[in-house]
Amino acid sequence: MEFNPNNNVVKICLQGMAMEDHDKPEEASKIFLLAWNEATNDFEKFLAAHYVARHQDNVPDKLRWLETALQFALKVNDDTTRSALPALYAKIAKCYEDLNTPDKAKVNYELAASFAHKPSDKGPFYHGTRADLRVGDLLMAGGNSNYKSELKMNHIYFTAVLHGAGLAAALAKGEGRERVYIVEPTASFENDPNVTDKKFPGNPTRSYRSEAPLKIIGEVTDWVRTTSEELQKWRERLANNKGEIIN
Repeated sequence: MEFNPNNNVVKICLQGMAMEDHDKPEEASKIFLLAWNEATNDFEKFLAAHYVARHQDNVPDKLRWLETALQFALKVNDDTTRSALPALYAKIAKCYEDLNTPDKAKVNYELAASFAHKPSDKGPFYHGTRADLRVGDLLMAGGNSNYKSELKMNHIYFTAVLHGAGLAAALAKGEGRERVYIVEPTASFENDPNVTDKKFPGNPTRSYRSEAPLKIIGEVTDWVRTTSEELQKWRERLANNKGEIIN
C-alpha cells in the first residue's frame, strides 16, 4: 500500500498532530479516536491505533492499543508497515517492563532488535530532480540541500513512492523541467532518518539514502503532478520548518 497524504485517515491524524503541537492533548486524543472510527482497512487501523495508544492514561490501555496497532501492521506486512515494527515492538516491551513482566519484555525487545536491520525494500526506486540526465549516469552525494542551500549533503536520497519523487522534483532548485528518474542503488542504503519514526510510525514514505551513487536506469514521464496549491502549501511548510536536517 502506498502512503497517501490525501487519505482521509491520514488527514485526520495530521489534525490530531496539530493539536499535539498546540499542547491540546485532550483534543488530539478525540481526533485520533475519530481516525480509528473512520478507518476502513488494515493500514488505516494500524495508523490510528498507533496514535490512540500514545494518549492512554495507564500502561495496560497503552499496551492494548499498541498490540492492536501491531496486529494490523502484521496483517498489512509490506515495506511501509515493516519499517514501523522495531519501534512498535520496543514500545510494547517497555509496557511489559513497566508492568513488571520481564519475560514478555525480553521477547519484544529481541523482536525489536531483529527487525532493526537494513531496509528490505526492493523498489523500484525513484529520484526527483530538475537536472537533465541520461540512462547510465550516476547521481552522487555532495550536492546542496534543496531545503537548506548552504548545506552539503553527505548522502543521495531516493524513494520507492512515485508521488514522493514527483514532489521532490517539483520542489527541486533549478530552471529545468521536473524529472523523475528510475534509479538503482549501487551499494547498501538506509532509512532516511529525517522522516523515519518522526510524525508517522516507521518509514511510510519509503524514503532512503545512501553514501554510494545511484545509477539511472530509466525515466518516468506519466506521474501525477502536484497541483500549484499543494506545492505552495509544501513550500510554506518547508519555510516554517526550523528542525535540523540529519546529514
